[in-house]
Amino acid sequence: MRKLLSLAALIVPAAALAEAPPADPLGSPMWAHHAGKLFGGAPVMFDPQVKVDLPMLAENQHVLPVTVDARALGKVTRIVIFADLNPIPIAVEYTPLAAHAFVATRIKLDQRTPVRAAVLTADGVWHVAGAWVDAAGGGCSAPPLSRVRGDWADHLGELRGAVWHGADGARVRLSLRHPMDTGLVENIAAYNIEQVTIADAQGALLARMVVHGSVSEDPAFTLMLAPVTSGDLAVRARDTGGMEFSGSLSAASGPRIAAATLR
Repeated sequence: MRKLLSLAALIVPAAALAEAPPADPLGSPMWAHHAGKLFGGAPVMFDPQVKVDLPMLAENQHVLPVTVDARALGKVTRIVIFADLNPIPIAVEYTPLAAHAFVATRIKLDQRTPVRAAVLTADGVWHVAGAWVDAAGGGCSAPPLSRVRGDWADHLGELRGAVWHGADGARVRLSLRHPMDTGLVENIAAYNIEQVTIADAQGALLARMVVHGSVSEDPAFTLMLAPVTSGDLAVRARDTGGMEFSGSLSAASGPRIAAATLR
């Protein structure tokens, strides 16, 4: 019995082995909660090498530009953009497969909140940076303009985009027409783009995103891909209603506006 008790004392629950997240320099009341859900006990550090470019004040709480540049970290496997005090905290989960650790988009803010990027490197460490953003509020709980105008269905899934080539790769900007309903507006159910992928002419995936309802109406993304010199880039998206959208961008002669096809 003594041996069994000694062995039991040596068994440490897995949760106890998880690393506690570091103290939050922004002093957010929701940091510990989000860190526990997002990082699952993995090592976390606040890192100035993660550059998060955003305004200090949201002039329009429905459209806050956020740019994350984590190229200084080397090999990155995942980037998560989230706002601590939003009712839908996570906006984008980005996997740069054959792409640089760079993503820009626009999100909604429901109140004053920290906006952050969490970047997972190949060694299993999360690198976090961000800042407080002042906002009037209501960005997640007001109907999108296309709902107010009533023309959202006429343009659903329309794709626009272009490619610019540089010495270190191709900068791709694309946008999709979609109301991106949060489900927080009375009588309007949640309905949003939930996945976007970019592949090369041979079908190999270059980048993948999981998108949430806190991304702005008509979501737009800017990515930095590895050098692409020939063929078209295939853009595909799926929304929570099961609709799938696809289009192509010329990788050889950009910039060019892309025509969308709906299937």
